[in-house]
Amino acid sequence: MHTPFQKSLVSLAVASACAILALPAHAQQAQDAQPTQQTDAAATGAATPAAEAAAPAPATAARDTSRDTGAVNTVVVSGSRIATRGFNQPTPTTTLSTADIEKAAKPNLFDTLTELPALQGSTGRTTNTFSTSSGIQGLSSLSLRGLGTIRTLTLLDGQRVVGANVTGVTDVSQFPQLLVKRVDVVTGGASASYGSDAIGGVVNFITDKKFTGFKANVEGGMTKYKDDKNGTLQAAWGKGFVGDRLHVTASAEFTKHEGIDAPRFGQVNAGGRSWYDNPALQESTPAMQAAGAPRYKYIHNAQHIQYAKYGLITNGPLRGTAFGPGGTPFPFEYGTDCMGNFCVGGDRSGSVGNGTNLAMNFKRQVAYTRISWDLDPDNEIYVTANWAQVKSVFQPNPGAAKQGNLSIRCDNAYLPASLVAPCLSGYPSGAMSVGTANAEFPADINVHPTRTQRRFVVGADGRFGLFGRDWRYDAYVEHGENTTVIHVQDITLNPRYNFAIDAVRDAATGQIVCRSAAARAAGCQPINVLGDVPINLAGWNYIAPVNGPMQHTDSNQDVASLNINGEVWQGWAGPVSMAFGAEYRREKYAVRGDPYGAGVALESPYSPSYPQDPTLSATGDNWFAGNYHNGSGSFNVREAYVEFNIPFLKSDTWGEANLNLADRQEKYSTAGKASAWKIGATWKTPIDGLRLRAVSSKDVRAPNLSELYAAMTVTNQAVNNDQGQSVQIQQRNVGNPNLKPEIARNNSFGIVLSQPKWARNFNFSVDYFDIKVDNVISSLNPQQEVDLCYAGNQEVCGSVSINGPAGTNYVLAQSFNFASLHTRGVDFETAYRVNMADWGLPGSVTLRGLASRTIHAISDPGVPGTTPSEGAGNMTGATPKWKALVSQSWDGLMDGRLGLTLSERWIGAGVFNNEYIECRTGCPLPTAAHPTIYDNHMPGAVYIDFGGNYNISKQVTAYFKVDNLADRAPVLVPQTNLSLALNPAVYDALGRTYRAGVRMTF
Repeated sequence: MHTPFQKSLVSLAVASACAILALPAHAQQAQDAQPTQQTDAAATGAATPAAEAAAPAPATAARDTSRDTGAVNTVVVSGSRIATRGFNQPTPTTTLSTADIEKAAKPNLFDTLTELPALQGSTGRTTNTFSTSSGIQGLSSLSLRGLGTIRTLTLLDGQRVVGANVTGVTDVSQFPQLLVKRVDVVTGGASASYGSDAIGGVVNFITDKKFTGFKANVEGGMTKYKDDKNGTLQAAWGKGFVGDRLHVTASAEFTKHEGIDAPRFGQVNAGGRSWYDNPALQESTPAMQAAGAPRYKYIHNAQHIQYAKYGLITNGPLRGTAFGPGGTPFPFEYGTDCMGNFCVGGDRSGSVGNGTNLAMNFKRQVAYTRISWDLDPDNEIYVTANWAQVKSVFQPNPGAAKQGNLSIRCDNAYLPASLVAPCLSGYPSGAMSVGTANAEFPADINVHPTRTQRRFVVGADGRFGLFGRDWRYDAYVEHGENTTVIHVQDITLNPRYNFAIDAVRDAATGQIVCRSAAARAAGCQPINVLGDVPINLAGWNYIAPVNGPMQHTDSNQDVASLNINGEVWQGWAGPVSMAFGAEYRREKYAVRGDPYGAGVALESPYSPSYPQDPTLSATGDNWFAGNYHNGSGSFNVREAYVEFNIPFLKSDTWGEANLNLADRQEKYSTAGKASAWKIGATWKTPIDGLRLRAVSSKDVRAPNLSELYAAMTVTNQAVNNDQGQSVQIQQRNVGNPNLKPEIARNNSFGIVLSQPKWARNFNFSVDYFDIKVDNVISSLNPQQEVDLCYAGNQEVCGSVSINGPAGTNYVLAQSFNFASLHTRGVDFETAYRVNMADWGLPGSVTLRGLASRTIHAISDPGVPGTTPSEGAGNMTGATPKWKALVSQSWDGLMDGRLGLTLSERWIGAGVFNNEYIECRTGCPLPTAAHPTIYDNHMPGAVYIDFGGNYNISKQVTAYFKVDNLADRAPVLVPQTNLSLALNPAVYDALGRTYRAGVRMTF
């Protein structure tokens, strides 16, 4: 229920929307952009007090002078829609200036941002390198507070950008980065001001709209290990025409990373690195656990016992027989301390754990232009166009490991003659179980995602007078398209692989053929997976056709938006300001997979290239991985908002205070009505430099297209009914069009000390935050849905049918609004600038520090029988307890030509998992929710970076940067299976990295 205060805000929002509708036709467009009347210095200072002293004025920034009249005292902050004099908005915001961006010297601005402590859980080219089917590989998407990329709203000049994935998240690599002059990171709920998805906060990239001149950046780099070689070329040009009324800006960017190749099989490190040692979590036996031993123990030099490089018999009297060159059998070396699936030491030549790229091969190309026309000194119309393409290539795993689940018959034509008789006598079923890494494959799986964006904006901004007041407006319409094509190569079809390895000799010809007559008729070619024997080309082409898994996704976004703000009246404590606006947005997508993955009966643009094969499943899911399915969907939303800034205190005794209020009403075509509001206040106390701020908000995230309309996939499963009887079902994984918005309560309180008289160049802020998200959209497994249905949940019962005749039972595995998230912690930011002339030294030194302490990050599935889990300090996740970034810069050396920067990135220590119980003896019996472990500690890390810049002339600056100066190895995160055992979302995966470049400004 709404409080009377909230109801009044709703009424004001409706009245504002009505006022918008009464405007002339050319202004009736909804707005999601911040006002453009601003000065850089004011904006930066208001966003983050620490930045006032910390960020030097950008050396190459071009100032917007087209509408300076009266704007010198106007403050624009991404945490609010209000633009007014003297407004200290209550929502904490961290700002990166041009100088900060240049000192970071990263090829991709995304990598600069992810070092900020509040950014946790972002995805980039070093994450998801193990994934074939997720669709998010190579996607540079930001996440605040570890709440996920879908709960962080990323904007370009305050405007929404078409999603680069069906989840709606944007790809920062598709932005025109050279023209970005400031990035505001709003670390608090901002849905009332900006709309859906801003639960964790907002990241707003602000470009230099009136850049004049020419500038360029050329950069190159590589790691200490001479891999991941990269180069960047950026150029931007801007010029005014027709008396400077017509302004044209254009930029082009190109970045290429070669990536880091994986060493394929064995305990071998990429590029000469030495830190990977086959770590694993070894599981003790049930008897040992009953005697008080922990379930898991962290071991090194682990060897999986269910497969070998070229094949291993895993059951019966021949267990332990491996296959070597030419198929020769030999005793497998298991190593010592064998328990569960692992031994320590032994034959690790078939290990696949380090067969994943540490970093993707990555290429980004961006072309951007903005053309504006000044109607008069106060008003302009403009057009922007952006084309961007991002390509990635990576290897998720070598071969295609089969962990003891292959059935090899005793009459297999490739079985060595010496094993035929023992097989026939020792295996009554006539078949053995074999595991293999399939290292004989001539190529490894490689995934090629390509994302292409086309985005166009037509808008107008400026100011007008009404009722004796000065009002500012910004209106735009946007159309964005993003096409994602994912092609997986050198991957096998499971049915064909199984037919091909089941080889026999033809009685008539003596030739080795596939056993299945149907498979032979469909072109089956036999292959030998028993030993180090090259696969014949015909067999490889049969099991891994050149047309591998394909997915084509078209995403579209249309936005019409209008924002108006100004000072309503002059109150006794200062100007009362108001912002209001409305927006219409439509999102839609369509995805098509290849017929082998999506189903041969479904229409696919790829069908002509994939011949019919009756031995494959007609419903799809035939590939080893990368089974993409078809789907489509759309939604639209209409919304209106209003925001007020009300100064209510101005006293020499009590200081100054203002109240910030906002309300937004939304109506989705799918999820129905939603609302967001914000109540915040700032108090400039009478204590010199001390300011307090607090904000409470209700924020929303509407279900995205993927959650609503996910393409169906089908697998066979079994569930238990209420009588405990097992029932065979079809698990139909689908979207849920009945999902409702997630609802968050976001509270923060902060203390700001900004340049007191006794420390003019010192700034400090500390903010406590508490975010609780209810109705969280999360998926349930079939058994959970069945149990909930029997417990009386009618919403879930509509997705369950298990009482029909055999073959008709199913469970729709969907997402529901049952879960919740709760995170809270403290942010710190400080900066201090020292003029070294006071010490008889040249230049100035700037010290800056940012840190986040996550106290709790609790996830509750909201399902009976499950328990909440704590994510803070879980080093396999995205939210370490501590994350900090500290820098020390000395500028103005050598007659102002030289600047040096030293910075430290710190990750606090944590655990493998907070739900593990650490014990060594006398352990309780482990449960699925709370396993026991010998040692649950994971160390933190400190990474030291060093860089500098030298002004060769006024127009040319050379610079260098060394990241991870000490070449600190990543902390390994062992798993219960052999994998890369690395969490690049937390730890540095690349090692020491060198970069150097030249910036030019004319």
